[in-house]
Amino acid sequence: MNFEFFIAKRLINAKSYKSSVSAPIIKIGIAAIVISMVVMLIAVAISIGLQQKIRDKAVAFNGHITITNFDSNVSQGAQVPISKNQAFYPTFSSVDGIRHVQAVAHKFGIIRTKTDFEALYVKGVGEDYDWYYFKDFLIDGRLPNFSKTYSQEVLISEYLSRRLNLKVGQPFQMYFLKSDASRPPSIVKFSVVGIFNSGFEELDKTFLIGDINHVQRLNRWEKDQIGQFEVFVEDYDNLDEKGIEVYAQTPSTLNAETVKQKYALIFEWISIFDKNTYGIIGMMILVGVINMITALLVLILERTRMVGLLKALGSTNWSIQKVFLYVAGYLSLIGLMIGDIIGLSLLFIQKYWSPITLDPSVYYVTKAPVYIDWEYVVGLNVMTFFVCLLVLIIPSYLITKINPVQAIKFD
Repeated sequence: MNFEFFIAKRLINAKSYKSSVSAPIIKIGIAAIVISMVVMLIAVAISIGLQQKIRDKAVAFNGHITITNFDSNVSQGAQVPISKNQAFYPTFSSVDGIRHVQAVAHKFGIIRTKTDFEALYVKGVGEDYDWYYFKDFLIDGRLPNFSKTYSQEVLISEYLSRRLNLKVGQPFQMYFLKSDASRPPSIVKFSVVGIFNSGFEELDKTFLIGDINHVQRLNRWEKDQIGQFEVFVEDYDNLDEKGIEVYAQTPSTLNAETVKQKYALIFEWISIFDKNTYGIIGMMILVGVINMITALLVLILERTRMVGLLKALGSTNWSIQKVFLYVAGYLSLIGLMIGDIIGLSLLFIQKYWSPITLDPSVYYVTKAPVYIDWEYVVGLNVMTFFVCLLVLIIPSYLITKINPVQAIKFD
């Protein structure tokens, strides 16, 4: 093995190799590996980033699992109240892996200003509400404080702020129709304390966050009645399993629905990213392998006399094959290293400066999100290297066809 490695090292460092006919071909092979690695890193990082961002936005508005009354239909304004006095609230101790449970309620209303109006839902929340996701969404002002009874503070979306020209600190009135159309609507005065932008325009248009006490009063509910429970799990990968367990542990009058079930079309759409990513990885490895095969074949043909001489000196076919495989492996490593430097540099630029923007009406995010994990970076490098090395064994069998007598005469 030391002999083969020594020959490979001499071959790599040889001036004739660097200025030979094969030099441009080898550079093209390295460039192909570089491009393949850059494309694979970007594809995986943005694919995972998009999936996580879209998933987190949907979870922010609904929780991982939503528990509602079977007769409720929020989209049609018919929300049947649920008692807060449930065995699973405030701690869902009967199911492992549940991080948090919160009680919320919705009320449809109309915001009216001097020049315009907008219809949307007030999402009523209380002191148990987890603001984890909205801390990242907040772009102006602060989060509301609902520790007191009937707080007028609300959190509105940037879309609504622009649509109705509402700023932080500005009050507005919201009208709520009653079941008896002949009676005048209820009017509640709110004050904007914060503006958020989740990037999920479909939901930003639909909700503002307010005090659950107002929703309970407008619906004429008791203080222990709410619209639904939002359940958060510790590990998203176990969501389907936890959704079944939560459903089994709730009363027969209540329904438990995961965010994947509620937004089935969106989650089916983002699942396509995985298939596309696998396809890109496969194609990029194929491009790199084809170019490295070409480089290896050219290198072998150019060193035909050397192969013949080594055979004449008693070297076996496999030992000579290993010489060229060492060279091909070295060239692949060079390509992978350069590809990593370029690819990761581009990803970090996007992560911290976000020069690439997206249409939120199509992708549900305003900027191309990037997810960088050293596990997949190392995994891509190792997989690409070994796939290239294994595939390159096949063209290296050309060495077995070289006759030492004819090879030494080769010019």
